Amino acid sequence: MSRPAYASIDLDALRGNYAVAKRVHGGRVLAVLKADAYGHGATACARALAGRVDGYAVAFLDEGLALREAGIDAPILVLEGAFDAEETRVALRHGVWLVVHRHDQIAWIAEAAGDAVADAIPACAATGLQVWLKVDSGMHRAGFIGAEVQAAYHALQAIPAVSGITLMTHFARADEPDSEMTTAQTQAFHAATAGLAGSRSLCNSAGLAAWPDARQDWGRAGIMLYGVDPLPTATPGLRPVMTLRSEIIGVRELGAGEPVGYGATFITSRATRVGLVAMGYADGYPRNAPNGTPVAIDGRPGRLIGRVSMDMLTVDLTDHPQAGIGSSVELWGAQVPVSDVARAAGTIAYEILSNVKRVRRVYET
Repeated sequence: MSRPAYASIDLDALRGNYAVAKRVHGGRVLAVLKADAYGHGATACARALAGRVDGYAVAFLDEGLALREAGIDAPILVLEGAFDAEETRVALRHGVWLVVHRHDQIAWIAEAAGDAVADAIPACAATGLQVWLKVDSGMHRAGFIGAEVQAAYHALQAIPAVSGITLMTHFARADEPDSEMTTAQTQAFHAATAGLAGSRSLCNSAGLAAWPDARQDWGRAGIMLYGVDPLPTATPGLRPVMTLRSEIIGVRELGAGEPVGYGATFITSRATRVGLVAMGYADGYPRNAPNGTPVAIDGRPGRLIGRVSMDMLTVDLTDHPQAGIGSSVELWGAQVPVSDVARAAGTIAYEILSNVKRVRRVYET
C-alpha cells in the first residue's frame, strides 16, 4: 500500500471555474497555468480545458514549451517575456506569445524576425506574432511608463512579423475593493495607451471579480481558476479544485500537561487522543500553521495540534471517538477552505497551493 497522502484534483470544478471567469468577464480569458498550475499540474489542467479556453498564460518560456511538447496548440502567453535573443527565437518558433516589458526585448524580436524565424510559427498562431506590451500603471514592478509606452508600441509596430499588439497592465490592490488604487491604475493605463490600436488586458482574478470598469478584451484568470475566491466576499459559482487528503497512521493517548511535537508548542490541557497524520511541510503543508488550524476528520471539523514536521503532523482526536488508524483527514478542500489554512499560517492560498509537492495527484474528470 502506498503512502495515503494525496491531492485530489477535480477537473470538472476547474472547467466550471473557467466558465465563471468567462461569464463574469464577458470577453476572452486566459487560463493562468504558471507554477505548474498553482500546484495542480499544468499539463493535466491544460488538457482538461482544451477546446473551451481562449488561451493559456505561463510565467516563463520553459513552462510554455512543456505545454507545447504535451500537444497543447492553443495560444500561450509568457508573462515574464523572453530573457535573451535565443529565447525569443525559440518562442517564435513554437508560436508562443511574449509579454514585452523592457526595451531589449523589442530588439530581440526585431532580430528574430530579421532571421526569418517567424516563418516557422505553427498553425495556432499562423496570423503572425502576437505581442503583449506591458504598461506600468502604478504597481512599479515591470513595464513601460508614460511616454515610453507610445515609443515602445511604435517600435513593435514597425516590425513586420508583429501582427498584433495587446496592451496590458497589472493591478497591485485589486483584491481590496475599497482601495482607490485600482481606479487610479485604470485611469493611468488609459492615459498612457490613448490612441493606440489593439486589444486591452487589465484584469487578474480580483480585477475580474471586483472591477467591472476594468474588464476589457482579455481577462487573466489565475487563483479563481482553482476555486479560491480572490476577494474577501464570495464570488458565486467557484468550487475548490484541489483537496489535500491523508489518513491517521497512529494514535496516542496522553494525559493532561503533556507536550506534543517539536518545540513542545502544544501542551495538553486534558486527557487527549492524538492522531498522527501522514502529511508534512515536505508535502507542501505550511510548517508555521498554528495550533487550532482547521482540518476535517472523517468529514467532521477538527484541529491541528503541535508543530508541523517534515513528513507528519498531529491532530486532536479527543472529540472524535469514532476516528482511528485509517481515518480520513482533509487538510484543505471542500470542507476546509484553503484560504482559511493560509490565513491561519499567515500567508496566502497562492503560496501554499503552489508549494504542494511530493504527494500523488489523483485526477477526477
